Amino acid sequence: MAGHTTDEGRAGDARPDITFADEGVDISDFRIWDLPGLIALWGLAIIVFLQFFTRYVLNDSLAWTEEIARYVLILVAFLGAISVTRKGTHIFLEFFYRYLSPVAGKWMSVAMEFVSTVFWGYLAWQAVLLAQKTKTKMASAEIPKSLVYWSVAASLGVMTLFCIYWLLRKIRQDPDDVIRELEEHSLHDLHESGPQT
Repeated sequence: MAGHTTDEGRAGDARPDITFADEGVDISDFRIWDLPGLIALWGLAIIVFLQFFTRYVLNDSLAWTEEIARYVLILVAFLGAISVTRKGTHIFLEFFYRYLSPVAGKWMSVAMEFVSTVFWGYLAWQAVLLAQKTKTKMASAEIPKSLVYWSVAASLGVMTLFCIYWLLRKIRQDPDDVIRELEEHSLHDLHESGPQT
Protein backbone atom coordinates (compact mmCIF):
# COMPACT_ATOMS: atom_id res chain seq x y z
CA MET A 1 0.00 0.00 0.00
CA ALA A 2 1.55 3.28 -1.07
CA GLY A 3 1.39 6.38 1.10
CA HIS A 4 -0.30 9.52 -0.19
CA THR A 5 1.76 12.45 -1.44
CA THR A 6 1.38 16.07 -0.52
CA ASP A 7 1.54 19.15 -2.72
CA GLU A 8 5.28 19.50 -2.06
CA GLY A 9 5.87 16.05 -3.57
CA ARG A 10 6.73 14.40 -0.25
CA ALA A 11 4.96 11.39 1.14
CA GLY A 12 2.42 12.40 3.75
CA ASP A 13 3.74 9.95 6.33
CA ALA A 14 7.39 10.90 5.80
CA ARG A 15 9.44 12.28 8.63
CA PRO A 16 9.75 16.07 8.71
CA ASP A 17 12.80 17.72 7.25
CA ILE A 18 15.93 17.39 9.31
CA THR A 19 17.33 20.70 10.44
CA PHE A 20 20.90 21.05 11.61
CA ALA A 21 21.60 23.68 14.21
CA ASP A 22 25.12 24.95 14.61
CA GLU A 23 25.46 25.40 18.34
CA GLY A 24 29.02 26.64 18.14
CA VAL A 25 32.10 25.18 19.72
CA ASP A 26 32.48 25.24 23.48
CA ILE A 27 36.10 25.15 24.57
CA SER A 28 35.47 26.38 28.10
CA ASP A 29 36.56 23.00 29.52
CA PHE A 30 39.89 22.96 27.63
CA ARG A 31 42.92 22.93 29.93
CA ILE A 32 46.68 22.78 29.50
CA TRP A 33 46.52 19.03 30.18
CA ASP A 34 44.55 18.61 26.95
CA LEU A 35 47.16 20.31 24.78
CA PRO A 36 49.57 17.36 24.26
CA GLY A 37 46.73 15.16 23.03
CA LEU A 38 45.53 17.87 20.67
CA ILE A 39 49.04 18.41 19.31
CA ALA A 40 49.48 14.65 18.80
CA LEU A 41 46.14 14.45 17.00
CA TRP A 42 47.03 17.27 14.62
CA GLY A 43 50.49 15.78 14.13
CA LEU A 44 48.92 12.47 13.19
CA ALA A 45 46.58 14.21 10.74
CA ILE A 46 49.52 15.97 9.08
CA ILE A 47 51.60 12.78 8.88
CA VAL A 48 48.73 10.76 7.40
CA PHE A 49 47.99 13.52 4.88
CA LEU A 50 51.67 13.65 3.95
CA GLN A 51 51.68 9.88 3.57
CA PHE A 52 48.58 9.95 1.34
CA PHE A 53 49.84 12.89 -0.73
CA THR A 54 53.29 11.46 -1.39
CA ARG A 55 51.98 7.97 -2.14
CA TYR A 56 48.99 8.73 -4.36
CA VAL A 57 49.70 12.18 -5.79
CA LEU A 58 53.47 12.19 -6.14
CA ASN A 59 53.68 8.39 -6.58
CA ASP A 60 56.80 8.40 -4.39
CA SER A 61 55.91 7.74 -0.75
CA LEU A 62 58.08 8.78 2.16
CA ALA A 63 59.39 5.70 3.95
CA TRP A 64 59.13 7.05 7.49
CA THR A 65 55.48 8.14 7.51
CA GLU A 66 54.01 4.65 8.06
CA GLU A 67 56.04 3.87 11.16
CA ILE A 68 55.88 7.35 12.65
CA ALA A 69 52.09 7.46 12.14
CA ARG A 70 51.78 4.19 14.05
CA TYR A 71 53.70 5.55 17.02
CA VAL A 72 51.92 8.90 16.98
CA LEU A 73 48.59 7.03 17.03
CA ILE A 74 49.72 5.40 20.27
CA LEU A 75 50.49 8.85 21.66
CA VAL A 76 47.07 10.16 20.57
CA ALA A 77 45.39 7.36 22.51
CA PHE A 78 47.33 7.80 25.74
CA LEU A 79 47.61 11.59 25.70
CA GLY A 80 43.90 11.83 24.86
CA ALA A 81 43.12 9.51 27.77
CA ILE A 82 44.58 12.16 30.09
CA SER A 83 41.77 14.54 29.07
CA VAL A 84 39.11 11.92 29.67
CA THR A 85 40.56 10.99 33.06
CA ARG A 86 40.88 14.66 34.05
CA LYS A 87 37.19 15.19 33.36
CA GLY A 88 36.19 11.89 34.98
CA THR A 89 34.35 10.86 31.82
CA HIS A 90 35.74 7.42 31.06
CA ILE A 91 32.95 5.17 29.91
CA PHE A 92 31.34 3.04 32.59
CA LEU A 93 28.22 1.01 33.14
CA GLU A 94 25.89 3.05 35.32
CA PHE A 95 23.17 0.38 35.30
CA PHE A 96 23.98 -0.97 38.79
CA TYR A 97 24.05 2.47 40.41
CA ARG A 98 20.36 2.92 39.62
CA TYR A 99 19.38 -0.06 41.79
CA LEU A 100 21.60 0.61 44.78
CA SER A 101 21.08 2.89 47.73
CA PRO A 102 23.05 6.16 47.55
CA VAL A 103 25.49 4.93 50.21
CA ALA A 104 26.13 1.61 48.41
CA GLY A 105 26.36 3.48 45.09
CA LYS A 106 28.93 5.87 46.52
CA TRP A 107 31.14 3.09 47.85
CA MET A 108 30.82 1.15 44.63
CA SER A 109 31.95 4.26 42.77
CA VAL A 110 34.83 4.71 45.23
CA ALA A 111 35.83 1.06 44.74
CA MET A 112 35.81 1.45 40.96
CA GLU A 113 37.90 4.62 41.22
CA PHE A 114 40.35 2.78 43.47
CA VAL A 115 40.64 -0.09 40.97
CA SER A 116 41.22 2.45 38.18
CA THR A 117 43.91 4.22 40.21
CA VAL A 118 45.75 0.97 40.94
CA PHE A 119 45.40 -0.12 37.30
CA TRP A 120 46.79 3.12 35.83
CA GLY A 121 49.58 3.20 38.41
CA TYR A 122 50.59 -0.38 37.67
CA LEU A 123 50.57 0.26 33.92
CA ALA A 124 52.69 3.39 34.43
CA TRP A 125 55.23 1.36 36.37
CA GLN A 126 55.31 -1.33 33.67
CA ALA A 127 55.75 1.33 30.97
CA VAL A 128 58.74 2.75 32.87
CA LEU A 129 60.30 -0.71 33.06
CA LEU A 130 59.69 -1.25 29.34
CA ALA A 131 61.13 2.16 28.47
CA GLN A 132 64.27 1.42 30.48
CA LYS A 133 64.78 -1.92 28.70
CA THR A 134 64.19 -0.58 25.18
CA LYS A 135 67.47 0.35 23.52
CA THR A 136 66.51 0.08 19.83
CA LYS A 137 65.69 2.85 17.39
CA MET A 138 62.86 3.05 14.91
CA ALA A 139 63.51 1.28 11.62
CA SER A 140 62.83 4.26 9.37
CA ALA A 141 64.08 7.11 11.57
CA GLU A 142 66.93 7.55 14.02
CA ILE A 143 64.55 8.07 16.93
CA PRO A 144 64.75 5.85 20.04
CA LYS A 145 61.63 3.73 20.54
CA SER A 146 61.95 4.35 24.26
CA LEU A 147 60.62 7.91 23.70
CA VAL A 148 57.23 6.42 22.85
CA TYR A 149 57.28 4.27 26.00
CA TRP A 150 58.39 7.18 28.18
CA SER A 151 55.51 9.26 26.78
CA VAL A 152 53.08 6.43 27.54
CA ALA A 153 54.52 6.10 31.05
CA ALA A 154 54.14 9.84 31.65
CA SER A 155 50.57 9.75 30.36
CA LEU A 156 49.68 6.83 32.61
CA GLY A 157 51.33 8.60 35.55
CA VAL A 158 49.25 11.74 34.99
CA MET A 159 46.13 9.59 34.63
CA THR A 160 46.99 7.97 37.97
CA LEU A 161 47.23 11.39 39.62
CA PHE A 162 43.87 12.45 38.23
CA CYS A 163 42.34 9.16 39.43
CA ILE A 164 43.71 9.86 42.91
CA TYR A 165 42.04 13.27 42.76
CA TRP A 166 38.69 11.69 41.76
CA LEU A 167 39.08 8.98 44.41
CA LEU A 168 39.66 11.50 47.21
CA ARG A 169 36.83 13.68 45.93
CA LYS A 170 34.36 10.78 45.92
CA ILE A 171 35.43 9.67 49.40
CA ARG A 172 34.73 13.19 50.76
CA GLN A 173 31.43 13.67 48.90
CA ASP A 174 27.98 13.01 50.24
CA PRO A 175 26.48 9.79 48.76
CA ASP A 176 23.61 11.72 47.15
CA ASP A 177 26.11 14.05 45.42
CA VAL A 178 28.09 11.10 44.03
CA ILE A 179 24.93 9.51 42.60
CA ARG A 180 23.74 12.89 41.24
CA GLU A 181 27.07 13.36 39.42
CA LEU A 182 26.82 9.85 37.96
CA GLU A 183 23.29 10.61 36.76
CA GLU A 184 24.36 13.95 35.27
CA HIS A 185 27.24 12.21 33.51
CA SER A 186 24.94 9.62 31.93
CA LEU A 187 22.28 12.21 31.02
CA HIS A 188 24.96 14.49 29.52
CA ASP A 189 26.10 11.63 27.30
CA LEU A 190 22.49 10.95 26.31
CA HIS A 191 21.84 14.59 25.39
CA GLU A 192 25.11 14.89 23.44
CA SER A 193 24.29 11.88 21.30
CA GLY A 194 20.90 13.41 20.47
CA PRO A 195 17.46 11.87 20.44
CA GLN A 196 17.29 8.37 19.02
CA THR A 197 14.44 7.90 16.55
